[in-house]
Amino acid sequence: MAERPKCPDCPRIQEVLSRVGDKWSVLVVTALGYNDVMRFNELKRHLGISQRMLSLTLRELERDGLVRRTQYPTIPPKVEYALTPLGQSFREPVRLMGYWAMDNLANIDAARASFDERSEAS
Repeated sequence: MAERPKCPDCPRIQEVLSRVGDKWSVLVVTALGYNDVMRFNELKRHLGISQRMLSLTLRELERDGLVRRTQYPTIPPKVEYALTPLGQSFREPVRLMGYWAMDNLANIDAARASFDERSEAS
């Protein structure tokens, strides 16, 4: 049997997908996609996320170039978050994943119930 070719970019792909594919990153991108610009506490309330997790998520999304953080020199400081052009380009795949999830909720619920029944029986 022939050896399968190695994927030299797989570690990098995995690194990127682990960041942009986590629950909070997807939800932040979705929220900013619908609202254009949001402040930290708006995002926190909207998503029901802890302050620490939102801070970590926004920092990583900013580091990856998906979110732009703008701080205004006011008292108290005003900070706004928005999607960058790269973040905007990620909206469509996220939207499609959301639609897929909504379209398949009944199938997933049925599969889970069936799995749980089999697990309980054994």
